[in-house]
Amino acid sequence: VQLQASGGGLVQTGGSLRLSCAASGRTFSSYGMGWFRQAPGKEREFVAAITSSGGRTYYADSVKGRFTISRDNAKNTVYLQMNSLKPEDTAVYYCAAVGRTYYSGSSYYQETVYDYWGQGTQVTVSS
Repeated sequence: VQLQASGGGLVQTGGSLRLSCAASGRTFSSYGMGWFRQAPGKEREFVAAITSSGGRTYYADSVKGRFTISRDNAKNTVYLQMNSLKPEDTAVYYCAAVGRTYYSGSSYYQETVYDYWGQGTQVTVSS
């Protein structure tokens, strides 16, 4: 699976962006998908995840209520709608795919479970 993230950019505080992650291959619908981010000088952190069917979603506390992850299996694409953006959301955002379904949501928070990673897309929120 190859992943291509896009949609990053520069936005003012309170603004919105929608990130997309397009996947190659015919088995996209069998993969859970996650978004992670890495700010300058910080470790990469979990943002959101969605199961292969889209039936379950998970969010970091820092983005809950502001970000929404969704997927369109017909288009092999996962989205991250980001609203009410804050300067602390500034980071490089990465999408990732995991080929196994975990019934413990906490598993999706861990980078190590993901099998494939896309290149990052920069999101900058100005104050």
